[in-house]
Amino acid sequence: MSAPLYRDFAPQMDPVQGKVVLITGATGSFGRKMVMTLLRDYDPRKVIIFSRDELKQYEMRAELEEMFPREKTSRLRFFLGDVRDRLRLVMAFRGVDIVIHAAALKQVPAAEYNPSECIATNVNGAENVVSACLQTGVHRVVALSTDKACSPINLYGATKLASDKIFVAANNMAGDTGIRFCAVRYGNVIGSRGSVVPLFKRLIANGSKTLPITDPRMTRFWITLDQGVNFVLSSLELMQGGEIFVPKIPATLMTDLATAMAPELEQPTVGIRPGEKLHEVMISADDARATYELDDRYIIEPEFAEYTRKSFAKVRGAKRVSEDFYYASDVNPERLDIDGIKALLAAYTG
Repeated sequence: MSAPLYRDFAPQMDPVQGKVVLITGATGSFGRKMVMTLLRDYDPRKVIIFSRDELKQYEMRAELEEMFPREKTSRLRFFLGDVRDRLRLVMAFRGVDIVIHAAALKQVPAAEYNPSECIATNVNGAENVVSACLQTGVHRVVALSTDKACSPINLYGATKLASDKIFVAANNMAGDTGIRFCAVRYGNVIGSRGSVVPLFKRLIANGSKTLPITDPRMTRFWITLDQGVNFVLSSLELMQGGEIFVPKIPATLMTDLATAMAPELEQPTVGIRPGEKLHEVMISADDARATYELDDRYIIEPEFAEYTRKSFAKVRGAKRVSEDFYYASDVNPERLDIDGIKALLAAYTG
C-alpha cells in the first residue's frame, strides 16, 4: 500500500531569526540544501559555511551568488577548516549561536577499508565540535546522525553511534551554561551523493540493460533533502538537550524502487557490500524504553540527565511508545508501493 507521501517537518516559527548559524561539512548535499533554504525562507544574521574543500566552496559561492540577490549572499561567510582541527573550530565558532554538524565520512565500504580515517572525522571530530562549542558558548547544536548508528554492524554506523553518545553526554558537561546539544537520525536521502537513486538514473541514461540489486529482500527508509533540512530546523525548534529525533518516513523494497524507475530492466543480484544490512533500524527495542512519539516523529530521550530538562511527555504531550516497539525498514507500516515510490521520486527536485 502507499504510505502518507509527504510530511514536510517544517518548523512552526523561524528558529534562526537574527542568529549566526554555522554548518560543518556545508559543501555536501545536505549542507548546500540547508544554506539555500536558510537564505530563501529564513532570516539568519549570518550563515557560515565550514568545510575543508576550497574548490567546492568556490563553486558553492558562485552558485549562490547566481541564485540570490546581494542582500542575501552578503550574509554568507566561507571558512576553510576541518573538524579534526580543534583550534580551527574554536576560531570558527566565535560569535556563533547555532551549529549544525553535518561533516562526516559516510561511505560504508570506504570506512571498512580505512577505519582510522573514519574514526578521526566522525568520532574525534565530534569531540572537537563539542569542545569548541563549550569553549565559545554556542547556544544550540544539532548533530546529524544516521539509521546505521542504531545496532551498528559496520564501522561507519559504530562511529556515528559514538558521535551520538558524545553529543548527548555533552549536555551534562555544559551544566548550567545553557548550551544544549541534540542529534537527528534519519534514513537514506534521495539524491544525495552516494545514494542509489542517482546511480540508477545514470545507468538508465547510459542505456544499461540492468539495475543491480544487492539482495532482493533489502529494504530502506527514504527522506528527501528538503524534508531532511526541515526536520533539522524543526528539531532545533523543539530541542531541550540530549534528544535523538527520528522522523516518521516511508520505507521501500529496493526491488520496488528499481521497478518504479525502470520496470523494463532486469534486476540481477550482485550481493551485499561489506558492512551492509538487509534492513535498517532507527529505533531498537532497547531504545524503546526511552522513546516518545509525536505526530511526525519519535524522540529518544537521554537516559541520564544531570542537567535541568523536562520530559517531552510533559512539555509537548508526547506519548511513550510500547516497550516492544521497534522501528525498522522491514516492519515499518509506511511501506510505499510502486505508485508511492514514483510520487516520492517526483517530489525529489535535487
